[in-house]
Amino acid sequence: MTPDHHAVRRTGLLVATAGGLFLSFDIPLVRLTEGNLWPVLALRSLSTLVVALVAMAVIRFVMGRREAFVPGRAGLLAGLFYGLSTMAFVAAVYHTTTANVVFIVAFSPMFAALLSWLFMKEVPSRSTLITMGAMVAGVVLIVGDGLAAGHFFGDLLALTAAVLIAAGLTTARASGQAMGFVPLLASAIPAAISLFFAWPEVFAMQSPGWALLDGLVMMPVAFWLLATAPRYLPAAEVGMFYLLETVLAPVWMWMIFREVPSTATLLGGTLIVGALLAHSLVGLHARQNGRAAAQRPGIMP
Repeated sequence: MTPDHHAVRRTGLLVATAGGLFLSFDIPLVRLTEGNLWPVLALRSLSTLVVALVAMAVIRFVMGRREAFVPGRAGLLAGLFYGLSTMAFVAAVYHTTTANVVFIVAFSPMFAALLSWLFMKEVPSRSTLITMGAMVAGVVLIVGDGLAAGHFFGDLLALTAAVLIAAGLTTARASGQAMGFVPLLASAIPAAISLFFAWPEVFAMQSPGWALLDGLVMMPVAFWLLATAPRYLPAAEVGMFYLLETVLAPVWMWMIFREVPSTATLLGGTLIVGALLAHSLVGLHARQNGRAAAQRPGIMP
């Protein structure tokens, strides 16, 4: 490995780690706002939309690039899925524990694999099917515990968010179009709907600054960093850094709010995270072996 390659990899690791860390503060910031669902969702979504519009203006009018930020019908459909997933995700935060939300939403890559199988005829590998089985067992543990603890509706919302995220990812992949701005612009959907329901309360919340910090800084920076990291690292490796939110968000919630996950949630979460991590490592190892075989000089007769 050359010094230049070391430097590129080090940059990629720093960028991806920072992205995962920023992402892990999403749920704690929503809870710190101390407001009802609709006002908090409205302020968070409007803030993210403002950042997206400013970035688009800079790209178009300052940098002079005339790219399509929402590429056709596929972009609109993916945006619909992403916008609704945001609503389901934030609503889940209000109806179940943080650990339940992040562990269940971590199932979205497996839902994406299933949707790709159904609609794009991309047959999952054996390792993906094994990972799905382990993750299903983990989700069943968490949802079953949520049913007993009265968190079933929140767990169902988290599961809905995972399906919608997977649908957005599958739509983007099937289109082959660049959709980096679509998830940010899709915040217009939860912003409009939540403003309608929040209007009687306007923006009644104890600490709106936390929602502004989340929408203006944390989410846009996290998405930008994680979208940039594949320039320096393999996509399979970058995917592992999304697990930082899954692991760290419950830790921040315990430190700030003393929210302790149940034993069943911890067991289910361990199954989900362990299965995802193993799947990512297997995929990364296979890609590295494939590249090494491609670069190996042929044997002369």
